[in-house]
Amino acid sequence: MVISILCGGSGTRLWPLSRKLMPKQFAKLIGEDSLFKMTLERNSKLLSAHDSLQVITNDQHYFLALDIAKSLNIHIDMFILETLSKNTAAALTLGALLVARQNPNELILTLPSDHIIHDDDAYRACVETACKFASKWGGGNIITFGIVPNRPHTGYGYIQVENSVAQEAYKVMAFHEKPDEKRAKAYLEKGGYYWNSGMFCYQANTLLNEMKHHAPEIYQHCNALLEISLQNNKNEFVRLDRTLSEELPDKSIDYALMEKTNKLYMVPSRFVWNDVGSFESLCEELPKDSNNNTISRQSIALHSHNNLIMSNKMVATLGIDDCVIVDTQDALLVAKKGYTQEVKRIVAELSSKKSSLVETHNQAFRPWGSYTVLQESPTYKLKSIIVKPKHRLSLQKHYHRNEHWIVVSGSALVQIEDKEIFLSPNQSTYIPMGYAHRLTNPGTIDLVMIEVQVGEYLGEDDIVRLSDDYARQDC
Repeated sequence: MVISILCGGSGTRLWPLSRKLMPKQFAKLIGEDSLFKMTLERNSKLLSAHDSLQVITNDQHYFLALDIAKSLNIHIDMFILETLSKNTAAALTLGALLVARQNPNELILTLPSDHIIHDDDAYRACVETACKFASKWGGGNIITFGIVPNRPHTGYGYIQVENSVAQEAYKVMAFHEKPDEKRAKAYLEKGGYYWNSGMFCYQANTLLNEMKHHAPEIYQHCNALLEISLQNNKNEFVRLDRTLSEELPDKSIDYALMEKTNKLYMVPSRFVWNDVGSFESLCEELPKDSNNNTISRQSIALHSHNNLIMSNKMVATLGIDDCVIVDTQDALLVAKKGYTQEVKRIVAELSSKKSSLVETHNQAFRPWGSYTVLQESPTYKLKSIIVKPKHRLSLQKHYHRNEHWIVVSGSALVQIEDKEIFLSPNQSTYIPMGYAHRLTNPGTIDLVMIEVQVGEYLGEDDIVRLSDDYARQDC
């Protein structure tokens, strides 16, 4: 079996906590573990010696995912790196094409990376049932996991099923979009409706044959894309060609295939499940006070009920009910509960204005470490930079800014053009505009330094990479 984890979502409904370069699957929304880390831990327990792990993620998130896997001592056998997000139909097809090169009959368990599942034993039992039916009758079945609903939820799509097969799986009749409350109640009263989890189990060839039949354009594009991309393949990942990726149709697997195929069955899933697709869903996973408020430790809520307050600052409320207040260093969201599905519209408006608030937080993570923007104006930017031991940044230059580096702790090896200098704490250097330069941490502890950028344009895209240890595509 290959467990394929889909890790390319953007989580726009959880902005400002979730952003393009740190989406919800990598953010620490619940405790100290990210949703991706929880997913890896949960599914690594299912692996036997002959099974493998595949992760499909955005090219920019490769090192985030890799670092999390390494922290768990879990080996990812193959990464598929998307240079453009083209939805789940392309992702599942590419994953199956890669698996089929080794074994066309291999079972694939495809899972989102950003869901919460409670009760590992019930989850394992459900996976075993799904694998059994995906292989039954000579294979040829696609199995989806339908969550047994416990209330008329309006934030999930629904799967409608018909006759029972051996009391363990049901033929899927139809998919239904997120209903209003009246329709959701009718679904529960009628029975035979389940929440759509987006989890599937199938043999590689089964999915590919169905894609050939029902979505030939996607299949053909994916096949051509993988052929070209494998020419530049690394042992540990396949980076998808960006130009060919632009031609991929942008469709969900439900729309492209699952609503059309007659080979789809559903296994009822009784484990507690949450897709964490909104702040209301997130609230369900967090502790509450006696007034049903979920509040950060340093906040105070008086005469206030049923609120979600997330902030590293002191937030005090008086007489506030049913609100979501999310405060980050550079953005504040205040919303009435019931409206948080519309947060994606705020993200769309910010995107239309090319706001960096959609892209990144004040703190951004890179393969070599991280940086935090401390202060900025149109003509200068102040950053704190942390470089991990034995790591270095790309050899690069800038056309629109000069940089001043001051070492706070650790040691730095600085290359400027063809010269190298060592810097210790309290020492500094200057990098003129247009000069090739590189920063290395040769030590055994983190290098912490302050960077002052001065220039007419200070965007992160003013970087020309001349050489890069991490094979980033813009080098």
